[in-house]
Amino acid sequence: MGETIAAVQQDIIIPKHVAIIMDGNGRWAQMRGNKRVAGHKAGVESVRSTVSTARKLGVKALTLFAFSSENWQRPEQEVSVLMDLFMYVLTKEVKRLHKNDIRFKVIGDLSRFSDKLKRNIAKAESLTENNTGMVLSIAANYGGRWDITQAAKKLAQRVQNDELALDEITEQTLDEQTSLSEFAELDLLIRTGGDYRISNFLLWQSAYAEFYFTETLWPDFDEKQFQLALEAFTQRERRFGKTGDQVKQK
Repeated sequence: MGETIAAVQQDIIIPKHVAIIMDGNGRWAQMRGNKRVAGHKAGVESVRSTVSTARKLGVKALTLFAFSSENWQRPEQEVSVLMDLFMYVLTKEVKRLHKNDIRFKVIGDLSRFSDKLKRNIAKAESLTENNTGMVLSIAANYGGRWDITQAAKKLAQRVQNDELALDEITEQTLDEQTSLSEFAELDLLIRTGGDYRISNFLLWQSAYAEFYFTETLWPDFDEKQFQLALEAFTQRERRFGKTGDQVKQK
C-alpha cells in the first residue's frame, strides 16, 4: 500500500459521489484513556485527509455524516464540542476548501442551530458557491427519514397549490426535492468503526449505492484506508437490476 495516489488511480474506478459515516471517534479516544470529545477533535484531521484525497482522485461529490438528528441525545458536553468543531470548520477550514476550488454545502434541518451558526453556514456556502472542483456536503442534524419526509411535504404543498397534479408525482419529482438532488447519484457509502448499518443516513440516495464497512475507527481512516475502499468498489459488479451478462455486453 505504499503506492502514490497517481499510481493507484490507474487501477481503480473513481466513484463520482462518495458518502461516509464517520464513526468511532468516541471509542478511539476511550481506548487511549481520553474523554470521547478528544476523538472528535482527532477526527478533524481525518476529514482533511479524506477531502484532500477525494479531490486529488477526481471524486465529484463527497458527503460526510457529521451529526445526525438522533445525536442530540448524546451528553451535553459532547454535543457542545461537536457544535464548536462545526463552528471551527466554518471559520477556518472553509478558507482551505475555497482555495482548493471545493464547494461547501450543509444538508439537514438547520432550525435547531444557533443564529450565529446558521449565519456562518450561509457565509461559507456563499463564499464557495461558484467552485467547481468538488462538492463537500456536510450532513448536520440530518436524517434520511427527515429528508424523504420534507421532500414529500414539498410535493404535497405543490399539489395543494394546484402547481402539480397527483398523477405527476414520480420518483423523479420526489428525488428533485431531496437534499442532494443536484449532484450525481450516490455510488459508494463507507462506514468506519465496525458497525454494519447505515443509521438513517441517505436512505433515498443509497438505493443502488455500494456499501463498504471497515473496522477502522474514524481518526485512523487515512489515505490508505480510503484507497482500500475504492479498490473494493472497483471489484464490484454494478448491475442496476440487469444480469451480469447484460452488463458485460455493454
